[in-house]
Amino acid sequence: MGIADDAVEIRAQGWRTLAALHGVLDTELERALQREHQLSVVEYTVLDALGRQDGWHMRMAQLARAAALSSSATTRLVNRLEDRKLLTRVLCADDRRGIYTELTASGRELLERARPTHDATLERALDEACAAPELAPLVRALHELPTARM
Repeated sequence: MGIADDAVEIRAQGWRTLAALHGVLDTELERALQREHQLSVVEYTVLDALGRQDGWHMRMAQLARAAALSSSATTRLVNRLEDRKLLTRVLCADDRRGIYTELTASGRELLERARPTHDATLERALDEACAAPELAPLVRALHELPTARM
């Protein structure tokens, strides 16, 4: 195996480690959010993304990027959350083709109730993942990231 092959294997191993950590975190967050708030991780992600917006709205394409979903999956998710009265769609005043999505009061309330569960579960899951030798370096790297206000 040459140097180029070694580099490919190192990147592949890094990707597998990242995927393993994501799986651990996603599973724990899904369980806690479902149990405590009847929310999936992706539903929480959408509410959180909307809750961080100045003016409380986003275009559907922005929301799809924030949730790492396709356009069609985002539409289905927004439909479900709209049916639950957690968000609403608003036509863009400047562009009639544009649709904004924004939190309702119920959506903001649920987000505020769910955020402590999410944050505590994430912290606990990261602490537990740090005990796994293969995940510990990645967890430490996450803790070293600069904190920025989003």
